[in-house]
Amino acid sequence: MAISELLKSELEQELAKTRKTLERLPEDKLTFKPHDKSFELGALATHLATIPLWGKMTMESTEFDLAPGGKPLEQPARITSAADAVARFDQHAADITAAVAAASDDAFLTDWALMMNGNVMFKMSRYAVIRSMILNHLIHHRAQVGVYYRLLDIPVPAVYGPSADEQ
Repeated sequence: MAISELLKSELEQELAKTRKTLERLPEDKLTFKPHDKSFELGALATHLATIPLWGKMTMESTEFDLAPGGKPLEQPARITSAADAVARFDQHAADITAAVAAASDDAFLTDWALMMNGNVMFKMSRYAVIRSMILNHLIHHRAQVGVYYRLLDIPVPAVYGPSADEQ
C-alpha cells in the first residue's frame, strides 16, 4: 500500500476533528489567555488553522527557512472569527489533502529541512514531517484549544470518544 493511502484516513479524521474544534471559536474571547505565558486564544486558533498549510509546503520543497537572511517571516493575519478560522483551515486542509494524495512513496522518503537564517534546525523525511511536525502538532494545539474551551465553559468537542460535553 502506498504511503499516501496509509496517511489518507488519519489525515481526514484529524482534519475533521480540528475543524469541529475551530467551529466553536468564541469571537468575544479571542484575547483570553489562561496564563501569562500562554498564547491568546485568537493567536492559538490562527496557528491551529495554519498548520495544515505546512503539509503543502513540505511536499513542494526540500527545505523551509523561518528567517531567511536573518529576517523572520511575516506572520499570518490573525483570525477574527470562527468563520474566518474555518475558511482558512478548510483551504489549508484541502491543500494538504491534495498534496498528500498526489505524492509518491519516493517523495515521502525525500529529506526535508526546517531552517532558521540558513541553519538547519532539523532534517527528516517528508513522511516524518507530515506525521510529527504537522499531524502531531495539530493534535497538540487542538488539545490546548480544548483546555481553553473548558476554562471558558465552552462545550469541548468529542474527538477520541465522548467529552464531558458530548457523547
